[in-house]
Amino acid sequence: MALTSAMEDYLEAVLMMQQRHGYVRCVDVAEHLGVKKPSVSRAVKELSKSGHLVKNADGTLSLTETGLQLSEQIYEKHRFFTERLIAAGVDPKIAEQDACSIEHAVSAESFQKLKKAFNEG
Repeated sequence: MALTSAMEDYLEAVLMMQQRHGYVRCVDVAEHLGVKKPSVSRAVKELSKSGHLVKNADGTLSLTETGLQLSEQIYEKHRFFTERLIAAGVDPKIAEQDACSIEHAVSAESFQKLKKAFNEG
């Protein structure tokens, strides 16, 4: 099942917070993404149904193996495009926003080719 860009943003947020704090709560995701807690609850239900996320007994969130792989791919694209845009002279705040849009739009094939081209150059 293909996820919407919003659902991918939730996965990416969970990954980033898990790396930073070791645990993730719905309230943290809401704050990070600037959304209301009911929105996070809906997303968590969807991502749980699709097998990307698990809500633990203590209320914390964990990525499944599938969720982890997907969120790492999304985050890799995000970092790649953010770094390239900043290097090109784009304001870091704008680069972050643009990278977030690009990460969802670019195909896996195009991203791999771009990554290879930059690593060779």
